[in-house]
Order: sequence, then C-alpha cells, then structure tokens
Amino acid sequence: MELNYYPGCSLHGTAHDYDVGIVAVFRHLGVDLIELDDWNCCGASSAHIMHPRAAVELPARNLLIASQSDRPLLTPCAACFHRLRLCQAHLLEHPADHPYAAALTRVEVVHINEMLLKDEIQKKIKTNINNPLAGIKVVPYYGCLTVRPPRAMKHPDPENPREMDAILNILGADVVNWSYKTDCCGGSLAMTRPDVVRRLSGNLFEAAREAGGELIVTDCPMCQANLDTRQKEIERERNTSYQMPVVYITELLAVAMSVPETRSWWRKHIVDPVPLLRSKGWGA
Repeated sequence: MELNYYPGCSLHGTAHDYDVGIVAVFRHLGVDLIELDDWNCCGASSAHIMHPRAAVELPARNLLIASQSDRPLLTPCAACFHRLRLCQAHLLEHPADHPYAAALTRVEVVHINEMLLKDEIQKKIKTNINNPLAGIKVVPYYGCLTVRPPRAMKHPDPENPREMDAILNILGADVVNWSYKTDCCGGSLAMTRPDVVRRLSGNLFEAAREAGGELIVTDCPMCQANLDTRQKEIERERNTSYQMPVVYITELLAVAMSVPETRSWWRKHIVDPVPLLRSKGWGA
C-alpha cells in the first residue's frame, strides 16, 4: 500500500520526532509513505492573516503536486490538514480562483486518524499488537483545527471527535472521557502571547487531571509542543504539579506494536513519559 505524504514544516523541524515516528509506524504496518516532491509551506498559521491569496495559493501548490497520482494524501499536521481542506472548500465554492481547481478538489486529503481507522490499516494494527496498553488512563486531545470549521473539515461530530478514542481502545488503553478534547491550547500564540498559552493549556491540564487522566495523547505537533514545553511554567504559575506526559498517537502505536525505534523518540519530550510507561509495564 502506498500513500502520498505531506509532512509540512513542523514535522521537518521542531516536531521531527513526530515525522520519524509516523514513518516508522507505517513502515511497520507495511505502508509506504511517498513524500511529496518539492512540497512547500501550507501557509499556517499566518498566510490567511497576511494575504487571502497566499492562503489559497500555498496549499494549492501542494495539492497540485499530489494530484499527479491517485494516491490519498496523508497529512498528519493539524494545521496543514486545516489549510489544505480550507483551500479545497474555497475552490469548490470559487473554482474560477485557480486554473486547476477541479483537479485540486479531487485530491483525497486524509488526516492521520482517518487513515489509521481505515479497515485495511485497522486490521494491520490489530495483528501487530503484542504489547497491549492496559492499566493507564489516557486522555485523547484533538485540539481545535482538525474539526473546525465543520463545512470544510467535514467531520461528522466536531464537538466530540472519537477517532483517537477508537484507536486507543484498539490498543487496549483505558480512554478517559472528558469535555475539553477540542478546546484550544493557544496554538500559534506560543511566541507572541505565552500568557494566553499558559492559561489555555493550564485549563487543559486541570481538566485532564480532574477526569483522572495520567497521560495526554495528541495528533497535533503544535498542541504537543505547547503542552509539553509550557508544563513547568504552568505548574509554577498555578503552584501545582501535573507531571503529565504529552505524547503523539503514533508513539503509543509504536509502543503497542513494539517498534524498536521508540526509545530514541522519548528524548525529545520535556516531561519524560518513560517512568510512567515503565511503571505500567509498557516496556518503553
């Protein structure tokens, strides 16, 4: 099985561990990821603020490259997925805005959670689990970009997405039900308004702890960075301690399937998940 793969800027930079984890997990599942040749930044998160034309042209170029094959386009970054889907929604309403609008809107842009739940991939995951993730309360955190706006994201339940919940259940984890799974963490305000990030992310930690969670799992590189890197600041500001690791869904997949590269990924985390995972017998 082959998929086109658009990592985006974050996964080739600060979220490189997410990129290598995705590639390793899909390789383990027998899926070849073919990175788009000469891809460019999708414009997140400033193009749509700076110039409306750039907000269309930047993702459109990537869609045009992807349109050269009939493979689905796997897009793990929430911000990239958001910009590509918004571009397609715009071109469906305004096809005259791009000479190749028809081809661009036919590209199947697939988020990583969608791909992991496709029947063929689900079967591969189930047959590869040899280290079930039981005994720990896992909090699935989706963030706000992959489900909004509903008209463009086409999500069936934008207030209560359940894709990661389903994947984690397959892995044998104890999935925590909570009401903050799509609340914003502060997103792109990490540099300009860290106070806002600390407040919003702090609210997420409080809600996760109140729900009984021990570990937050996400699919968004910006959410992971905000929650992981700001956790110590938030603890000092709120005079409390969370010690709550924030990991990617692919990292837990790798643990459940005993992908050997997993050990090298944990070094990128500010809040080390290894002690918690080992205490539960997960062999991280």
